[in-house]
Amino acid sequence: MKLITISGVDGSGKSTQIKLLQNHLASLGKKIFYFHAIEFGLAKKMTDFRNKYCLICKLLGKCKVNSAPKSVTKANWLQIQMRKIFLRIDLWRFESLYHELEKKGFDFILSDRYFYDSIINLQYLMKKNVDFSSEESIMRPDLAIYLEIVPEEIMQRDRKPDQGIEYLQKKIELFSEKKALWKMQTISANRLKEEIFSEIIEKIILI
Repeated sequence: MKLITISGVDGSGKSTQIKLLQNHLASLGKKIFYFHAIEFGLAKKMTDFRNKYCLICKLLGKCKVNSAPKSVTKANWLQIQMRKIFLRIDLWRFESLYHELEKKGFDFILSDRYFYDSIINLQYLMKKNVDFSSEESIMRPDLAIYLEIVPEEIMQRDRKPDQGIEYLQKKIELFSEKKALWKMQTISANRLKEEIFSEIIEKIILI
């Protein structure tokens, strides 16, 4: 079973490429599992549970269940520590999931965002590039792709991130400092999606 991950800043085209790849591999008869590190995360599941069942929050209007979720750009010390703990738990949960899928005969796990993206989010909230002990526990993908793009290109798209260009610039800087360590293969995302996809397929053939 092969683990392929696509990382990058918000709006770089990760979900688009994962969908194209999912359809392509399915057409070849491959058994595929779609993975999204944020949706899989314990923190997200706890938030969803609270929003669904917390009557007090609903009465006070704080849960905002029906509003579109916004990316977190600020966090206090306690919130950051909790995210670190959740990351460790999520890594253990993913390892269990990986072995379960392997037993079931899946050919590929396609990850839209990966734990690398979670690390970058933590670094952004901490306002610095630091090494986390949990990084050593991240399962190495068979192919880790980083979609590199200039933030100005993202901000010209119809669906641009709500955090603004400075947020994108900072996360690009953080990725630039880590992508070599994580052995990511960089692909330029300043092109048509079909051109990007063709390059991804070429890299998959080599693994």
